[in-house]
Amino acid sequence: MPGPEVLLYGLPLAFLAGFIDAVAGGGGTITLPTLFFMGLSPAQVVATNKLLAIFGSGSATVQYWRKGHVDRPLVLRLIPLALLGSAIGAYLVHFVNPDAFRTLVGVVILGVGALVLVNKSFGLEDRYPGLNARTLALTLPATFIIGMYDGFLGPGTGTFAMFLFALAGFNLVRASGNARTLNFATNLGAFLFFLIGGQMVWWIGLPMGFANALGAALGARMAMLRGSAFVKWMYGLIVLLVSARLFLS
Repeated sequence: MPGPEVLLYGLPLAFLAGFIDAVAGGGGTITLPTLFFMGLSPAQVVATNKLLAIFGSGSATVQYWRKGHVDRPLVLRLIPLALLGSAIGAYLVHFVNPDAFRTLVGVVILGVGALVLVNKSFGLEDRYPGLNARTLALTLPATFIIGMYDGFLGPGTGTFAMFLFALAGFNLVRASGNARTLNFATNLGAFLFFLIGGQMVWWIGLPMGFANALGAALGARMAMLRGSAFVKWMYGLIVLLVSARLFLS
């Protein structure tokens, strides 16, 4: 078991991960390797990461929610599907090796990122038509699939969710707010699941969680202050980080 000195680098990295995640997702690309480097077992890494992730995603959700950047009628309808999908994805891990899909998912994420960045106007203006049949036909099944992916593999969940909400017509700031709220729900569901397993390293997860929350609060405020163009730039960076992690893991 590592000593308390690991928090000397764990806390600033958790803060950075929270900042990045609140803007464009992908904070797990920083926190997961950090926890591995600390010497935790794979089970402890996954469980402890969910502990600190609920702090960060919860903090970002509060910031976006208070400023009106979360479409509550839509997101509240999607959360149950995301939770159901996440539970099914976690169950499927016992039967299918997720490593076989890492390269494929990396390619898909790069493709999604290219679509966002090449289309100069994509996500810069809010064109959300409201809670109509088309919106539900797009978001309901896609949310279930994203939730299942989150439970099955995980990296890039926030990236996919942001793309979904931007595709539905939200600008990237509101897409980020909706994605963080959805991600908070799936993180909370996973946290409760891992809580039963008893693998969380609390003395690492709690302080890193608070650092993650502080970074997330700053990141969300920066995204709302700087607007969709800033989020779009950060989104491109996160696409590269997530893809690299999937290709190289």
